[in-house]
Amino acid sequence: MTRPTPLPRRFEDVPFTTSDAIAAGVTPRRLRSVTLASPHRGVRVDARRLRDLHERCSALAVVMTDGQAFTGPTAAGLLGLPLPLALVRDPRLHVVVLDGTRAPRRRGVIAGRSSARPVLVGVAGVRGTLLTSPADTWCSLAVHVGLDDLIAAGDRLLGLPAPLAGEHAIDEAISRHGSRRGARRLAEARLAMRAHVYSPRETFTRLALTRAGLPEPEPNGMIVLRSGRRTRGDLVFRMYKVLVEYEGEQHLFDVDQWATDVGRLNDLIDDGWWVIRVTKRMPRTEAVARTRRALLDRGWPGLRRTPR
Repeated sequence: MTRPTPLPRRFEDVPFTTSDAIAAGVTPRRLRSVTLASPHRGVRVDARRLRDLHERCSALAVVMTDGQAFTGPTAAGLLGLPLPLALVRDPRLHVVVLDGTRAPRRRGVIAGRSSARPVLVGVAGVRGTLLTSPADTWCSLAVHVGLDDLIAAGDRLLGLPAPLAGEHAIDEAISRHGSRRGARRLAEARLAMRAHVYSPRETFTRLALTRAGLPEPEPNGMIVLRSGRRTRGDLVFRMYKVLVEYEGEQHLFDVDQWATDVGRLNDLIDDGWWVIRVTKRMPRTEAVARTRRALLDRGWPGLRRTPR
């Protein structure tokens, strides 16, 4: 097989427009080479450079205008907000047009116009384009996900390992969203959001516990043991020394982490904590029942608290 003519160096590893390539002397025949992919009309990229969301967004970015930005599930994915698996696997890209011009019609792109004025930010790994801010992106998810997934994404905004947005920024974004579609879901989710959450599974477990009438736990609360050791617990019922720990599957493949976790949990038990370990496969009803029994045994009166 004849090796394709090398591209000019500036086109080798990045997406480019066919018009720029032709202007640089690349032939139409070279642009039709099987070594190049055409993810969008007038765009070419090395066929090996469309492996993930960042690369797919970079390929579209070369034909986006200054009045266009990534939003919705696409912006959420770029920012690291948790999404339902169906949206993670959906290859379509979501774009919002903010300058009043016509929404682009391109293969694999869901675009719409908006009169809102979201804050826009850049993102590492995607050249020359913008996306809605973390808080505005969260608001845009209200029409794409259910309430619990929206709360989980909101928890990530305020959560660990570092917050992506402050409460003031979130409230301002909700105000900008106004009465648009999803406003009621945003208001409900905002009341249920908590800081210091590390994972969506922690969110879902917390929601199951509180909706069952249990007192609200402290997400990733700091615990100081009698030995002086400091550690965090996933869901801490501090008054009753009950701790609910979500066990992620990644611990099964990291022997060192597993050993560390065993030692940590043993220290907590020695210090008088009642530790309930929850897994992905454990029914939520079982997690609720075990936690209820532990709390009652530790003196919780069993009175239902009014949801916040």
